[in-house]
Amino acid sequence: MVNSVLESLNPIEILLVEDNPGDIRLTQEVLKEGQISNHLNVVDDGEKAIAFLTHSAPYSQAPNPQLVLLDLNLPRRSGLDVLKTIKTNETLKHIPVIVFTSSRAEEDIMSAYSLHANCYITKPIDLEHFTRSIKSIEDFWLSMVELPSE
Repeated sequence: MVNSVLESLNPIEILLVEDNPGDIRLTQEVLKEGQISNHLNVVDDGEKAIAFLTHSAPYSQAPNPQLVLLDLNLPRRSGLDVLKTIKTNETLKHIPVIVFTSSRAEEDIMSAYSLHANCYITKPIDLEHFTRSIKSIEDFWLSMVELPSE
């Protein structure tokens, strides 16, 4: 009981970097229905992701995410560029980054891990498997893993 009270007082801050409105909506719904209290922030391109993470305008009041869900195929700045920026920045590099993308390309997988992605998950195409993937992220990354505090 104490854990649920604490979790409801301190939701886990998540940044979703995704440009597909359907994937955004489904991720929001699955995480909202989940067992772990969270606050999902969404940006739809790589430039906005960097602005959010560095508290640049218009995100000067943005919370510090404890976890990033990152698509690779983004407008304005690629997900790999965002990942590189996160993992080479002293202030940001401790944030776990889950690459959650439709790309199955071996080059993307190798590049993501070379840039220190914490894991790489290929987005399933069908609804049931997509939902199961988000629930698995919640079960592991939000329930079992100790995330850095804000």
